[in-house]
Amino acid sequence: MIETLNHLDRSQSAQRAWKVLPHGGHDRVRLQVQCAKGHHVAFVYDTAVGRVYVATVRPHSHGQMDLPDKPHGSAEPERWFDLLDADGEPLDELPAWCDCGHRTLSRAALRDWISAGERRVVID
Repeated sequence: MIETLNHLDRSQSAQRAWKVLPHGGHDRVRLQVQCAKGHHVAFVYDTAVGRVYVATVRPHSHGQMDLPDKPHGSAEPERWFDLLDADGEPLDELPAWCDCGHRTLSRAALRDWISAGERRVVID
């Protein structure tokens, strides 16, 4: 387990580790989470600092009529980074998003899927 850090410190550490992965991290994907419509929801990567959770987060679904200020398909989506195996993390819920809208994933479920050997999980 990784020492207890606040989310900002964990996020910065996770983001630094993710950014240095070769080939955009494609070779280091440990788990891919998709919705039933095939949208990407979140990824877990193997990095030098441990398993890193990465998910796009946005305040609205893609089809939302109350459009956010940022255009769809912007070059730099907002991402949530966290260390999956953070020791002493009180929150199990991790934010995520796909074109269907906002989602929440369980840190424990992600760990269980990885332990079970899953590489890709489809959620409702």
